[in-house]
Amino acid sequence: MAPLTTGHEPGTGRTDPVRIGVLGCADIARRRMLPAMTASPDVEVVAVAGRDHAKAGVTAAEFGCRATHGYEALLADPDVEAVYVPLPAALHAVWVEEALRAGKHVLAEKPLTTDLARTEHLVGLARETGRVLRENVMFVHHPQHATVRRLVLEGAIGEPRVFQAAFAVPRLPEHDIRYRPELGGGALWDTGVYPVRAALHFLGAGLEVEGAVLVHGPGRAVDTSGTALLRSPDGVAAHLTFGLDHAYRSSYEIWGSEGRISVDRAFTPPADHVPHVRVERRSGTEELRLPPADQVLRAVTAFAAAVRTGGAPDLASVHQAGLLDDVRRRASAPLAWSGDTRLRAG
Repeated sequence: MAPLTTGHEPGTGRTDPVRIGVLGCADIARRRMLPAMTASPDVEVVAVAGRDHAKAGVTAAEFGCRATHGYEALLADPDVEAVYVPLPAALHAVWVEEALRAGKHVLAEKPLTTDLARTEHLVGLARETGRVLRENVMFVHHPQHATVRRLVLEGAIGEPRVFQAAFAVPRLPEHDIRYRPELGGGALWDTGVYPVRAALHFLGAGLEVEGAVLVHGPGRAVDTSGTALLRSPDGVAAHLTFGLDHAYRSSYEIWGSEGRISVDRAFTPPADHVPHVRVERRSGTEELRLPPADQVLRAVTAFAAAVRTGGAPDLASVHQAGLLDDVRRRASAPLAWSGDTRLRAG
């Protein structure tokens, strides 16, 4: 269960903060990323760009930087070394490419793109231009997952047999962009990324999609839930579920020949959350309480370190894009929600 690795190039030796600009005033930028960036000694937020200059001005004032009217203007700014792209998923490919061609390092929200070929193209372009490209999958930076990997490698649950992961959230407001297909909406591109990336994180490359189902909720033009079955080269099965119309769940479990490890609040824990890793064996159950960790701040720190030390694109983004593409193709005929699905007595 080795993690995917990222190659690195010789570093620059610089230690000054990375000067970063933000393309847009998305909720995740204002609520999570900009607070982390302004709290980090490793980055300096230079500017926030927006199509709506007034909104960009309000956001910029809140976080102590300047407002820029339009994304093109920010990319032309020589004071900006790197950009963060929190735009809707369907816009990532265009603006990540524009940023790379403008000589900027890029941290882009997940998914990097909604198309495998475009993801591969951007990874290749980053390599050609010598720029760092990172997909902002934050949970992989939380140390609770390193603890789980260590336990598995030490044989705490014997040989892994099954990996299960789920991430689903309650129904969103009616006009949320995640219900808009033209903006890259749908459960697969939103909540589905998490269990797919978790399977990669623990089982490594070489996963194959054996089957998948995507379900469209009533009146929706996008998938609102899904399930996928994957298999690793050594025969470990991965059962993944995700959705946008569910009671909240954010968890994974590794089931082995001699026990199992489970983690709740696995993907989006707040910074003050005390992680619990549950280890169940024949001899009993152990609850490991771990120190809280801010995975958002850690993601920012990791990006800044890659910029300053030099780093090739993370190949996990390509493997992830391939799996998401396979899930979509396997479920090429989405099911329609058919009304009341509650169990009934015979």
